[in-house]
Amino acid sequence: MGHMATEIVAFLLSVSGWILVSSTLPMDHWKVSSVDGTVITTATFWSNLWKTCVTDSTGVSNCKEFPSMLALDAYIQLCRGLMIASVCLGFLGCSLALVGMKCTRIGGSEPTKARLTALAGLHFVLCGLCCITACSIYAHRITTDFFDPLFIAQKFELGGALFIGWAGSVLCVLGGLVFCLSLSEGLTVRQAQLFTNQ
Repeated sequence: MGHMATEIVAFLLSVSGWILVSSTLPMDHWKVSSVDGTVITTATFWSNLWKTCVTDSTGVSNCKEFPSMLALDAYIQLCRGLMIASVCLGFLGCSLALVGMKCTRIGGSEPTKARLTALAGLHFVLCGLCCITACSIYAHRITTDFFDPLFIAQKFELGGALFIGWAGSVLCVLGGLVFCLSLSEGLTVRQAQLFTNQ
């Protein structure tokens, strides 16, 4: 595959992942109440990083936003910070990739563009790692409470937002690695050209 085609594939993977990561942040169902062991379910409780809600059997939802950031559990604060960092890193990665890709006319000389695409790849890898860490910490808390026999409060299961976050993270990391590998491919070609000129 040509160098430009590799960059386009990496860009599509990375941007798709970043869109999924960005859509995970405001999504509603990070955790959903478990119906394990119940015969009649009259209400479903669900929560995300910003609020907790209950939906009754008629479909009416009542939500309560978390009143104080400092009163939140530490894992929710950590997940919020990691997800916001992930979205910001993905945005920077998109900007650097657009400037550094070979198919664009901005960004300067070839070595400069190669460095910019590698930097974009690094941003996308960090974006994916931040998101996968946030989703995994949140999921660990849910599963720990679920399987704890001494935990008597409402038990929750993993919500759909976590799976979307994990999928977006994998796409970001894959796209970022392809960007970084395209730099090494470009350097190998450049070294070969220098060697043949001597």
